[in-house]
Amino acid sequence: MKYVLLVLVLSLNLFAVDAAVKIEKDVENRARIAIVDASTVQNNAFFKILQSDFKISGNFKADTTHHKGDINSNYLIPALKSKEYVLKYALSQNTGTKLLVRLLRASNGAEVFKKNYTIPSKNKTPFLAHKAVSDINKALKYPDISWINRYVIYARYTTPGKSEIVLADYTFNYKKSIIKGGLNLFPKWADKDQKSFYYSAYNGLRPILYKMNIYTGRKVKMATSEGMLVCSDVRKDEKKILLTMAPTGQTDIYELDVASKSKRRVTKFNGIDVSGKYLDDDSSIVFVSDRLGYANIFKKGLSASSVSQVVYHGRNNNAVDTHGSKIVYASRESQNTFGANTFNIYLASSKNSKTRPLTTTGTNQFPTLSVDGNVILYIKHRGNSSSVGYINLTSQQSLLFPISGRKMQSIDW
Repeated sequence: MKYVLLVLVLSLNLFAVDAAVKIEKDVENRARIAIVDASTVQNNAFFKILQSDFKISGNFKADTTHHKGDINSNYLIPALKSKEYVLKYALSQNTGTKLLVRLLRASNGAEVFKKNYTIPSKNKTPFLAHKAVSDINKALKYPDISWINRYVIYARYTTPGKSEIVLADYTFNYKKSIIKGGLNLFPKWADKDQKSFYYSAYNGLRPILYKMNIYTGRKVKMATSEGMLVCSDVRKDEKKILLTMAPTGQTDIYELDVASKSKRRVTKFNGIDVSGKYLDDDSSIVFVSDRLGYANIFKKGLSASSVSQVVYHGRNNNAVDTHGSKIVYASRESQNTFGANTFNIYLASSKNSKTRPLTTTGTNQFPTLSVDGNVILYIKHRGNSSSVGYINLTSQQSLLFPISGRKMQSIDW
């Protein structure tokens, strides 16, 4: 029961995501762009995905009007002349899915960018929108937003004691279950190319950590342990990973060599040490521990014995992620025993003591940095509603997707 309770404490009580969005940001300095749908059959969902992609980039202010037009013509109606750019696109899903996009300069109708995209299936259509917008963003030499092309991977409960692991695009318009049956939790990408991931199978007497290729379905047993077993981070060179394990009843951080599968213990504490994350040049880690009598964030060199406190704000900092010297964490800021508590996301650094809040309202938890370290995914609860949120640290653009449905257990991207 002790181990089950610990799993529940570390689990993400999330939900599946629908398509509605909310945008929060000063849009003064973004390029104004109109979107013209030239498809034979208009697809309103695809139009909204394009809008979301442009908005979260932080580089565009997209017109909310669903304009119709001709893909081949450079003519623009007078109402569009006030914009800086006009994107014309034609989506066809007769045989497979095809997308043609043309970016025109609004002032004179000159073509700035043109490209065709094709995928064999319809269910991955959202990725065509993401790729087109990221390519346009690159063509205009704006800061990189290629993270929108990546998969999100998450586990969600299906029935009591059962779960499935699902792939999604960042908007959750695309979803595909890749592991069903049993209790399979804590998926974590094993490589930057997103070909494989680690996950924990709680289907026998002891949990087993597997590494699975999403294209071949081949899985390799990496480790097993009594009690808890979770992969919390992967080193930049992908040769070692950090594990939370509890072989003797107390959780500690271990480092596993991927090739040899040998493990070494990194923390030794008669309490709770969980959620290890590599920091800076991968020579040290941060992790969550109750060494002060409450959950807080600590730092330790992989080859050192000393442990130092990293965060001095908050009395319950129970989630952390890192990228380079960036540290993001969730901090509880209220003491309601029976009611909802306020949690906010904070950004800190291993190089100085500065800390700044990224959220100010609601219950914001489980922050996770993108592969480039520029965007944070998190979960927001406010009143009776919940959302998956994104914060672009470069542009300060925020995006919220209201969520509903089955409870998620953990998430990575």
